[in-house]
Amino acid sequence: MNLHDLKPAEGSNAKAWRRGRGHASGNGKTAGRGHKGQNARSGGGVRPGFEGGQMPLYRRIPKRGFHCRNSKEIVAINLAHLNVFDDGAVVDIAALQSKGLLSNPRDGVKILGVGELNKKLTVKVNQYSHSAKEKIEAAGGKAEVI
Repeated sequence: MNLHDLKPAEGSNAKAWRRGRGHASGNGKTAGRGHKGQNARSGGGVRPGFEGGQMPLYRRIPKRGFHCRNSKEIVAINLAHLNVFDDGAVVDIAALQSKGLLSNPRDGVKILGVGELNKKLTVKVNQYSHSAKEKIEAAGGKAEVI
């Protein structure tokens, strides 16, 4: 198949109506807008969500919650998951992604002290819990903050 062989599906290309082009077109004079009124005028109509002066839905329903714009989204990883690395390896964000432990580092990575670490690793991430740092150093490794 070549580009010059491509054709749209049958009936998918309807020709656009040309409005206001005389009586014979079947859509002349008022061009489908009817006679007078707000929607017949140029620039007429109401904004989206306007309900004719009634209190609109977006103002009637209760608002809930709060989202802090300055907060950071930190991804947490348990210490036990680091046992997939070889002894003496350097564990950074790229290494975590390559092993599939992390897909998107977002605003930073934090190691939590859940589980045990059986290997001597040099870990380089943004944050550590107090217990995670102690367990990494107890196993003979290093916990470096980047």
